[in-house]
Amino acid sequence: MMHQYKIRGLVVLVSLFVFLNTVYAEKKEKVQRAIFTTKIVDREPIDQVLVLNNNSKEVSFFTDLRHFDNQIVTHKWIYNNKTESVIRFKVKGPRWRVYSTYNIKPTQLGKWSVIVQNDKGISVKASVFRLVDKLDEQVILPKP
Repeated sequence: MMHQYKIRGLVVLVSLFVFLNTVYAEKKEKVQRAIFTTKIVDREPIDQVLVLNNNSKEVSFFTDLRHFDNQIVTHKWIYNNKTESVIRFKVKGPRWRVYSTYNIKPTQLGKWSVIVQNDKGISVKASVFRLVDKLDEQVILPKP
């Protein structure tokens, strides 16, 4: 009989632990999506840029943020290890979609990245694409 109570108590404790972990995980800051795109329509990216031809004048970086409520989130655009642009956004809800756009010069070939930072300056996501001068090297995927 005492053995049954110990097992029931253990089951209750394990259930409570799983429940609390699930609740905590749902509230944890998360970058759900972070992609480069050629265009934003209705607050959504139309495609995903991996390699872009330098005939393009601009590229956008889209993020779908979860649980960054009331924070200032930053997109830091980096080229050749130099910060080219810093764009800050005020997040006003538990799910917030934001994007920044950068006008790229045709001579700025090579690796580009955007680092997403929370309001404490901690990097929470980084994404990379490459700018090339050959059209046949361009890689743009359909919307993810």
